[in-house]
Amino acid sequence: MAKAPVAGQSKTRLHPRLSPAVTAQLSAAFICDAVALAASARPTTSPSTVQSIVAVSPPGADATFATLVPGVGQITQIGDDLGQRLAHVLSEALRQGYEQVVAINADGPTLPAHLIADAFDQLDAPDVDVVLGPTEDGGYYLIGWKQPHPRVVTDVEMSTPTVLNDTLRVAQELGLEVRTLDPWYDVDEPADLDRLVDDIIAGVACGPHTLAMLRDVGLLPS
Repeated sequence: MAKAPVAGQSKTRLHPRLSPAVTAQLSAAFICDAVALAASARPTTSPSTVQSIVAVSPPGADATFATLVPGVGQITQIGDDLGQRLAHVLSEALRQGYEQVVAINADGPTLPAHLIADAFDQLDAPDVDVVLGPTEDGGYYLIGWKQPHPRVVTDVEMSTPTVLNDTLRVAQELGLEVRTLDPWYDVDEPADLDRLVDDIIAGVACGPHTLAMLRDVGLLPS
């Protein structure tokens, strides 16, 4: 799930710690690393590899993403809010013939690929309907299913500290079996950026585009 990296419109919660131009560059690096990360996931219980597709926003940004991540398939995000856009993207991927679909955000450059693989492995279980990857701020970095369950995303108010709990409540009301993965974090606020830099210095693996960008702007030593 990716929003076109535009100065003044991307990762604005990192202002004024970073300039609009730098936050747009950071967003672009996050997107490139997210696409590569998804493609690198290797589920253990399924013989198929994972195909990475970028869900683009806003409509009409196709050319931007074709330049940013050339050769990668696209689905346009359609809907008035994030829940509607998620429902459309996840359902559209199934309509295109994929047996399972997992959506991840584009601002977790240290997210381990094994968590994405775990999501597909969980969905291989016949009794599992939905899989969620919780974030530490009460949301989730990943959601996946193998049959459309749009109310799981459309009946939840997004961008609140209770998104995960509200999603679990809706799923329970619908009688759906949900599995959760290990928690991870997004880079949304200046404190998250500090944590990202500290993690990288401590040896946590991070996507190469993000590493290069952070070094270029002096947030990481070369």
